[in-house]
Amino acid sequence: MSFIPGLQWKAPHFLFAEPVAAGFPSPAAGYEANELNLHDYCVRRPAATYFLRVSGDSMRDARIHDGDVLVVDRAEEPRHGSIVIASIDNEFTVKQLQLRPYPCLMPLNPAFPPIRFDPEALQIWGVVTFTVMSHRPCTP
Repeated sequence: MSFIPGLQWKAPHFLFAEPVAAGFPSPAAGYEANELNLHDYCVRRPAATYFLRVSGDSMRDARIHDGDVLVVDRAEEPRHGSIVIASIDNEFTVKQLQLRPYPCLMPLNPAFPPIRFDPEALQIWGVVTFTVMSHRPCTP
């Protein structure tokens, strides 16, 4: 993971009132649009929010992939099932926090083992609230 300082979406964009169909298109779709500022949409608490770029594929089943940008909120309360940025022995990782039946950090990729931890040794650096991913084809 790499920290991305000062990443912001400043310019407003348009959010169309009619959702896009993932099945058959609607012939009665409206063309009404509202303004959407992605920074305002993704960042509830600016002073407590930071961005990270993902490295690796241990969270692929959570649709978090190598190169994605994570929006992380330090003020969000981590709960069982939250995707968190955690530090164990000064190593940072993004994993799902599991508190039951025993505390561990779960990679959401079966190729990786769970990370059991002593709750006293774990530091949570925030809860992942959004993932920003590109759908552009990779270029060689």
